[in-house]
Amino acid sequence: MTATTETDVAGRVNNDKFTAAQVRVNREAVDSNTRRGGDIRVTLSPKTVRSCSGFGGILKLAPGDFITEHYHPYSEEFIHVVAGDLEMVLNGEPIALGANDSLMVPIGVRHRLVNVGTTEAHVVFHLSPLAPRPELGHVDTEEAQRPELANPDVGGHP
Repeated sequence: MTATTETDVAGRVNNDKFTAAQVRVNREAVDSNTRRGGDIRVTLSPKTVRSCSGFGGILKLAPGDFITEHYHPYSEEFIHVVAGDLEMVLNGEPIALGANDSLMVPIGVRHRLVNVGTTEAHVVFHLSPLAPRPELGHVDTEEAQRPELANPDVGGHP
């Protein structure tokens, strides 16, 4: 899915040309990414809505499943737990999270998310600002659960 919008000479999106169809994205319209665990869907990104300040989406995590440890050298990550019981480990320090909890992961902090509950967890996430190039935005510190799979395509700066 790619939005078609007009941009000005600096590459910024001309907001007068937006339509509702270009900024609304349904979860089912984007590919699932399971490389690092869970079912991650990047719904709002430079690729899907030509965002230029960050990207975000949703995560479903089965009981016992986890997102492998990694860090973001350019972005803060904001997560909000909609449902489930999770443990986020920040630089080795565990933090219990439940429904309605939010957490900010600072730039450069190693983090790993585990579903410690008995039901599927649902999380909303956002990362900002964007890395200079998508491949620079994510550094694995443990092997991905499914290393044969590609990283999600979030697109680059519009």
